[in-house]
Amino acid sequence: MSVSKKGDIKPKRQPPAKTPEARENQMVALAVDLAEKQLSDGTASSQVITHFLKLGSTKERLEKEILEKQKELITAKTDAIQSGKKVEELYKNALDAMRTYSGRGDNDD
Repeated sequence: MSVSKKGDIKPKRQPPAKTPEARENQMVALAVDLAEKQLSDGTASSQVITHFLKLGSTKERLEKEILEKQKELITAKTDAIQSGKKVEELYKNALDAMRTYSGRGDNDD
């Protein structure tokens, strides 16, 4: 960021975002930069101060950790379901092969 004669921070001109998510990330970065400047200057509103105090609280960190663990649990459950489907398919293939070897052919039960 460049600094003007009055000490105001002017954002660097960034190339336009290619996706809505990238644009959102740019806007969030600008908002955080502005909040940081306001906090440093002592001009931040009570809402800005409260927001950042809340982010640093023990409760917020615990809630964040719980969300991460829930995310891991969901991923593990998804993996277990997919693994179960693969095992089920392997058993089916093995049973079909045994039927073929025993001379029963390809009868669907």
